Amino acid sequence: MSKPLSDHDKKKQISVRGLAGVENVSDLKQNFNRHLHFTLVKDRNVATKRDYYFALANTVRDHLVGRWIRTQQHYYEKDPKRVYYISLEFYMGRTLQNTMVNLALENACDEAMYQLGLDMEELEDMEEDAGLGNGGLGRLAACFLDSMASLGLAAYGYGIRYEFGIFNQKIVNGWQVEEADDWLRYGNPWEKARPEYMRPVHFYGRTEHHPDGVKWVDTQVVLALPYDTPVPGYRNNVVNTMRLWSAKAPCEFNLKDFNVGGYIQAVLDRNLAENISRVLYPNDNFFEGKELRLKQEYFVVSATLQDIIRRFKVSKFGSREIARTDFTKLPDKVAIQLNDTHPAMAIPELMRVLVDEEKLGWEMAWDICVRTCAYTNHTVLPEALERWPVDLFAHLLPRHLEIVYEINRRHLEVIAAKYPGDIGRLSRMSLIEEGGQKRINMAHLCIVGSHAVNGVAQIHSDILKATIFKDFYEMEPHKFQNKTNGITPRRWLVMCNPGLAEVIAERIGEDYIRDLDQLQSLRNFVNDDAFIRDIAKVKQENKLKFAVHLEEHYKVKINPNSMFDIQVKRIHEYKRQLLNCLHIITYYNRIKKEPNKQWTPRTIMIGGKAAPGYHTAKMIIRLITAIGEVVNNDPVVGDRLKVIFLENYRVTLAEKAIPAADLSEQISTAGTEASGTGNMKFMLNGALTIGTMDGANVEMAEEAGEDNLFIFGMRVDDVDELDRKGYCAEEYYNRLPELKQAIDQIAGGFFSPKQPDLFKEIVNMLMHHDRFKVFADYEDYMKCQEKVNALYKFVLSITALKICLESSKQGQSSHSIVTLS
Repeated sequence: MSKPLSDHDKKKQISVRGLAGVENVSDLKQNFNRHLHFTLVKDRNVATKRDYYFALANTVRDHLVGRWIRTQQHYYEKDPKRVYYISLEFYMGRTLQNTMVNLALENACDEAMYQLGLDMEELEDMEEDAGLGNGGLGRLAACFLDSMASLGLAAYGYGIRYEFGIFNQKIVNGWQVEEADDWLRYGNPWEKARPEYMRPVHFYGRTEHHPDGVKWVDTQVVLALPYDTPVPGYRNNVVNTMRLWSAKAPCEFNLKDFNVGGYIQAVLDRNLAENISRVLYPNDNFFEGKELRLKQEYFVVSATLQDIIRRFKVSKFGSREIARTDFTKLPDKVAIQLNDTHPAMAIPELMRVLVDEEKLGWEMAWDICVRTCAYTNHTVLPEALERWPVDLFAHLLPRHLEIVYEINRRHLEVIAAKYPGDIGRLSRMSLIEEGGQKRINMAHLCIVGSHAVNGVAQIHSDILKATIFKDFYEMEPHKFQNKTNGITPRRWLVMCNPGLAEVIAERIGEDYIRDLDQLQSLRNFVNDDAFIRDIAKVKQENKLKFAVHLEEHYKVKINPNSMFDIQVKRIHEYKRQLLNCLHIITYYNRIKKEPNKQWTPRTIMIGGKAAPGYHTAKMIIRLITAIGEVVNNDPVVGDRLKVIFLENYRVTLAEKAIPAADLSEQISTAGTEASGTGNMKFMLNGALTIGTMDGANVEMAEEAGEDNLFIFGMRVDDVDELDRKGYCAEEYYNRLPELKQAIDQIAGGFFSPKQPDLFKEIVNMLMHHDRFKVFADYEDYMKCQEKVNALYKFVLSITALKICLESSKQGQSSHSIVTLS
């Protein structure tokens, strides 16, 4: 049970947690008991912890409903331009605490639960993560929804209500094992089904061309059932909507089958239709060209566009009457943002609706489509770019294939007119890739069908213009922009690190929570000892709390005064967890060589999921766990070095790990990470960054000053130059003795004595076909890590000295700082 807040603590925490008024607390308790009784049909004798969570969630949700309805009424009255953010992924995490933060209810709920004899943290832990995303792309979508609501924009998130989200990762004998994420098994108190807005989505069939237009006939129909989740803005009474579609089979059965006894089978076959929203594809930066995936992409787009057009046509809240039919106004009232190419089908689908159903001419429809749609690109990795086989398209979406061909024909005519005789350019810019199996290049479709194309960091946007989209940029430079990714400070500071949020609010007020530019005011406190001490105290408390979590889950004794060095992200060769491994091994070897030297203690944590079919990524996880087994059990090393693989990394674990970090590892090969947002979360929570000049690291270095980050390694130009010259891993292996020792240990079974050849494939890849040039940055990375060690040791000694002086001033014992020095 949580202890009550002291008067001092309550006073301290009012500003970012909200005031716990007596009436408010009383109302919350009353509503909590009402929900326990009437909604959950339980009393306190038989209620479980999960029941209490649901009662609290429903109580908090009650505070959203009025605001939610009023917000939607307001949008219908004012008729603003609406933003529709279509994404196949929304990595939302948990909702309860975020909602309490945004409604300023956290303290009141905490007090109400305490008075009822319940522990708020225990109840929060009962909530399942809504893990409907793989990584950065899905988490960006979630942060965008929070920010748009906090800015009061009329915005909607549209996606799929996957029954099973990103798999739960278990580590068994050092290997990743996937378990299904049955996040809905106990129900979801935050969503509201809207069967009245169910929409039909068509697949297969054929097209008929008539004098009055084209008809898509003999289709199979799947129904899209919407579930709405409220998205509250930060203390502004705005509540927007995330609408996720679930696939349902229609009720009609084939009567012929019914007559011959096929009724049971007909009912069982409904599952095939409903599989569309069954499971999230667990791939990050990898294209898997499966029919079910294309079905998912069209399913979300078709249902969403029907919803958008319905909302465009009616203008009164709750009305079903058509009030607007002039589609030339659509771009003035509707902005559709395509989060990567996954919702690219929105372009041919909007054309189909405008031309076939609304009977607009092609030119007018195309102008409307381009002015309505915009496209965000998330990657330059070739294996991640979507290229759908034409045969599959023809089978699943025959009408859309005709539309794509017509878009391409007109597009190629424009290119031919502008660049006469340039056959190479026509081939490179076509939406249809010839040769072997014909494929539709979805990125090209997005660029041609959108009025704006953005990368997600300045360096990424520049690379797009200079490489994969060079021809398109030359033809239409006005389309290309940059929008560097961001994070919501509500979840990634106020919610996950309330201590730090409070220390900042005490100095500069709390408006920074809406406007992070105000953090610049903290420059005035850079030499303020009390402020520095408060910051350090919060960090140490976060580390102690996380150390307890680690010891509980991994049975490894953690030195809380060691440097918490964390790399958490999807496991992928380009993110270079292997470079981190080489540093761990080298540091281990150095400690073993000189065990009596004063080494800077480190607890190195690596976490992330590997796509189930990505063998190399799974081997990287096995290597990390194997290194941990050796290092953590070596008595010579003791608590100076510990290695932990953080199992099942997800939003909720990130909220615990990031506030405790001292060092953030952002070490991708320059030119491969589109942006990264983990780098921003760590920085906002007071961790220093060691990283390459890649993605948003570049802009972070510009903002903070390069001398405030540990930058190492090749820049994009250096990587290009090395590609031209030819990268030879053996050259580095032969020249750098510590690197050679580390690789030989991996290859020789030092970390896998029972299976000496276990990591031969990894060594072979690093030595002979490493696209991401790990060895080329090894030497500079090691030197940079030495600078990190020196600074951490210096800070520790200064902190110890200050504590000593303070203790002696106050006549206290100074034994508590022995471990620091």
